[in-house]
Amino acid sequence: MTAAIPLGIIGGLFLGEQVGVFGATLAAVRLGIAQWPSGVSTIQFYGAAILTGIGFTMSLFIGMLAFEDETVMAQVRLGVPVASASSASIAALVLLVAARARLREYSTGLEKRSTAL
Repeated sequence: MTAAIPLGIIGGLFLGEQVGVFGATLAAVRLGIAQWPSGVSTIQFYGAAILTGIGFTMSLFIGMLAFEDETVMAQVRLGVPVASASSASIAALVLLVAARARLREYSTGLEKRSTAL
């Protein structure tokens, strides 16, 4: 697991995908090329960006094309599921936190309206 290939796969799928998608989106919004989706918080979008690290099938296919050595392929078969599972579980946690924050905002707004009546 500490070999270069699985660590590279994990770094690319788990970190690279989310940084790339989130960073490119922020850059496009700030440059005026795109608009931020209405009703979507930054943490919700970041959670969705983490989900892009679930690249199981294509990553295994590319690994199969890139390497012929069975020892190296075993490392690829180890790195891809770990990266995909990490992306899925961390994204689920981030999106859960985002949903709870949104629910708190909504309930606080309802409380303010009911006390105003």
